[in-house]
Amino acid sequence: MSSLVSGLSKLRLRKTADDDDDVGEEVDANTVAGGGHAARESAVTKDQLRVSHALKMFLIDEGVLSEDEVGLETDHPTLALQGLLNKNHINVPAEVLDRNHPLPDYFISSSHNTYLLAHQLYGTSSATAYETALNTGSRCVEIDAWDGDDNKDEPKVTHGYTLVSNIPFRQVCETLRDVVDLEVQSEHRPSPVIISLENHCDAHGQLRLAQIMREVLGDRLLSKAIRDKGTEEQEGGEHVALSELGSKLVVIVEYHLPNEQENSDSSSSSSEDEEEKQAHQQYKQQKKAAPTTGTIVPELAELGVYAQSVKPVNNSWFESVLENAPHHHLINVSEVGLKAHLPANSAAIARHNSKALMRVFPKGTRISSKNLLPAPFWGIGAQICALNWQTFGASSQLNEALFAGSGGYVLKPAALRGGGSGELNTGHTKKLRLHIAGATDVPVPASRDSDSDIKPYLTCTLVHPSDLSTAPPKRKTAPYKPHKLNLLKRENPPPTDPVWKDVLEWEYEDNELAFLRLLVKSDDSFASNPTFAVGALRLSYVVRNEWVFVRLLDLKGHETRCSVLVKFEIEDV
Repeated sequence: MSSLVSGLSKLRLRKTADDDDDVGEEVDANTVAGGGHAARESAVTKDQLRVSHALKMFLIDEGVLSEDEVGLETDHPTLALQGLLNKNHINVPAEVLDRNHPLPDYFISSSHNTYLLAHQLYGTSSATAYETALNTGSRCVEIDAWDGDDNKDEPKVTHGYTLVSNIPFRQVCETLRDVVDLEVQSEHRPSPVIISLENHCDAHGQLRLAQIMREVLGDRLLSKAIRDKGTEEQEGGEHVALSELGSKLVVIVEYHLPNEQENSDSSSSSSEDEEEKQAHQQYKQQKKAAPTTGTIVPELAELGVYAQSVKPVNNSWFESVLENAPHHHLINVSEVGLKAHLPANSAAIARHNSKALMRVFPKGTRISSKNLLPAPFWGIGAQICALNWQTFGASSQLNEALFAGSGGYVLKPAALRGGGSGELNTGHTKKLRLHIAGATDVPVPASRDSDSDIKPYLTCTLVHPSDLSTAPPKRKTAPYKPHKLNLLKRENPPPTDPVWKDVLEWEYEDNELAFLRLLVKSDDSFASNPTFAVGALRLSYVVRNEWVFVRLLDLKGHETRCSVLVKFEIEDV
């Protein structure tokens, strides 16, 4: 009896609204997704995919391929079927990959607290976390630098006032150097890496930061302006073009405005458990008691060639002109601080972001490394939405969709670039009709007793940048379960090869930054419904009116052998 009670206690008997959406597991060295990397590579390995017998029959019935072309009697795809598998489900326009625009014209795939492997209050710091983030597509990484404990000449990287372990600043620079060198040698066109440097060092420590970066990174470090003095760019006007940065390491250095105040967005959230609340309160108290960092020494300040990070003290930055601004200022603001201005000032903020950089970081209460939802901030042109890269959750999946097929830089829509209106909604209504045939090789965790007890369904959410409620409209198929008595002798595939033959529909305001997330889940009794495979797409990229296979990823961002056969129809209402 006690074992039964113990077993039942492990089940979540009450399903909640958020038990199935923002799911993700810790990334590792085999993770390929997060910042557009998976979409760039997946076409190479689609020969690993299989198409179930049931979906082959569906393709015949739909007139997509003939019986000879699908190869009903073989598991190995025919040339015709392999051609369909290899067909891209998205088309990334060449324009969004053009690198000849000013730097503020781009979205930049970005990570937050990059050095952390897990929790922000008692996790582990590791230089390999930078390698993982860069290899999975991040182009902006964060370094929190502090004075060394034993050797003042060697600053450390850690999350201050916490139990997080630390690593040498020098080691982080060496890792960045080595990754950039490998990228330059690779076949892919290298992209610049932006270092968001959060300085907590005294004057001597800051000097050492600058010296170590110059010493370790050498000519890889952007240490002076690319263009000659006297140009418009040098006077704080037009920004340098992305193409001019090549594969340089570009540093964001803090600039302290007069009357700057400490960010105050870190009040506790009702969604935190008691342990998190207590830990966060202790963190805030220690941070408040610590001495503040003074001005930035000139040797470090001069490395902020194209980005000097400021925390606004008023609304002048979007209402008129930023007061006491440095050259090439970057607005560094928390998700809560920025959201307070939306949607009332969305267009004005977007127009500011067409000329200058913005970095949005997660609120202080996200101590378990949960993520901000980036779409509303991309929708107002925020170039850098810093995501916790530790797990492959919902936000990382959307990030993968935005940066699909890119080198971590994607050109913003014209409305969000210089001279644009700042308004991304067109005022027109679109209808998305998603035709779903089925899936092949749904991955089932080894912890499950049997593959036969799953009841897979596909749930999809439409994520729109105008939705500030974080409750995107969800549609789902009916759960699939093989018939025990198949009297009509119809196709009766196993649960890992479900057939749904369903159509899901949404209406939404036309916007170039609308996304669709796809999750294959199981309708389990009692416990919350587990997610087995995920995918996300930018709707402006999808191939329309044709059946395509979308390869899915697991919760660690690994490629799987699972694919779903779908068709997208998008039309004006």
